[in-house]
Amino acid sequence: MPQTKFLNQVKWDDKGLVPVITQEQSTGDVLMFAWMNREALQKTVELKRAVYFSRSRHKLWFKGEESGHVQTVHDIRLDCDCDVVLLKVTQTGHDPSIACHTGRHACFYKQYKEGAWADVEPVLQDPETIYTKKK
Repeated sequence: MPQTKFLNQVKWDDKGLVPVITQEQSTGDVLMFAWMNREALQKTVELKRAVYFSRSRHKLWFKGEESGHVQTVHDIRLDCDCDVVLLKVTQTGHDPSIACHTGRHACFYKQYKEGAWADVEPVLQDPETIYTKKK
């Protein structure tokens, strides 16, 4: 049975979630922001693969389960207040890597410029080809 005491040190919010920042290990790029519940964090530790909690679907979300863009976890950190998790990962499934559901390398592709948000990162793969419905 795996150790789970570490889960009790995390300050979970009133919904039992903790925010997660995911960073690419090789470049330091911040790829995405997501949420985890206790089960997601425990599975991430066990599998060394990013597992999140989807608030919209109300279930575990194994990153890459639909897209094939899996995140192998190398390092897991907890901030000083114990209320934010940082994952350092290798993103696989496409070269260059894609973490965002829009087909971009990272989710933070909008930049504030002169009073508006501008898309400053290219789409690397059309999301329609990433998320094809399985029949």
